[in-house]
Amino acid sequence: MQYRQNLFGLNQQDLDNFFSQLGEKPHRTKQFMQWVYHQREFDFDKMSNLDEQLKDKLKTVATLDLPRVVVQNFALDGVIKWVLDLGNQNHIETIYIPEKKRGTLCISSQIGCALACTFCSTGKQGFNRNLSTAEMITQVMIAQQYLHAKDKNISNVVFMGMGEPLLNENAVYQACGLLLDDLAFGLSRRKVTISTSGIVPALYRLAKQVPVSLAISLHAANDALRNELVPINQKYPLKELLAACQNYLDSGTQERHILFEYVMLEGVNDSAQQARQLAKLLYGIAAKVNLIPFNLFPKSIYRTSKTATIKTFQDILFDNGIRATTRRVRGGDVLAACGQLAGKVVDKSGRSQL
Repeated sequence: MQYRQNLFGLNQQDLDNFFSQLGEKPHRTKQFMQWVYHQREFDFDKMSNLDEQLKDKLKTVATLDLPRVVVQNFALDGVIKWVLDLGNQNHIETIYIPEKKRGTLCISSQIGCALACTFCSTGKQGFNRNLSTAEMITQVMIAQQYLHAKDKNISNVVFMGMGEPLLNENAVYQACGLLLDDLAFGLSRRKVTISTSGIVPALYRLAKQVPVSLAISLHAANDALRNELVPINQKYPLKELLAACQNYLDSGTQERHILFEYVMLEGVNDSAQQARQLAKLLYGIAAKVNLIPFNLFPKSIYRTSKTATIKTFQDILFDNGIRATTRRVRGGDVLAACGQLAGKVVDKSGRSQL
């Protein structure tokens, strides 16, 4: 059986090369991208300005395959969760979060995650493989198809779903390129965010290669605690991480900001002393802290901080010159909230047996 290229994974340059190999002129790229990304048409036969000979070639060597939607869950607060089948008994999850002035799509970059953060359900599932660019872009296409029919839109895309994006750099960067491309999704650089637990060498590369927003999964203000909560800190401690963050801020020609994510765990990282320590750690960095109430998942060893504790923590940050917000819990009734994504992972790491 002949291999067929899934064209969702190709950017403009790749499509130029693809059509050139078929004996076509470069203008085919623009025609094709307008059909796919603006008209949401995935049937080659219905692309009326492509000649019949080209359509026949495309049906032989290419595809526009979308993963199968296993289930679509609707939370009481309007959040939508798609569970997508990627074959070989692996499922990933994609989340849409509607708000008054925007609609944010949270997409996955890996099947499972190799980093084993102790407060994250995905990390408990182990790891199978990286997603391809096409598998990331098709998450956006599936959500876009559904939302367009409901007169809703995607204004922001965040790489905050299953997986560590910066352990799948090339595919994630290519996906970002399509999200920013006017011929594809046309989002602004401030509307696309990569969230990372702190893969320091990749952060230096990111600063040069992809002009998108950055979120750092921080969760502790000292190495001893972060080593426990975010084990990658043992390889890239806070001093190295913050140096890479400052480099990111200094590298752009346009002003940049960083969002530091901090999950609030009762009795673990939520004391007034730890708030002051966090303020000292981040002092002088152009950043904002997003406090995230911990979201329970099966077999979790943590509880979420009390509302009053989170308010006190936030006030201490404000008093010490650190901008801070508290994230509203969304989609918790369908396990679509931050840290709850699990999907279905055929684990190759052995972690799911621990």
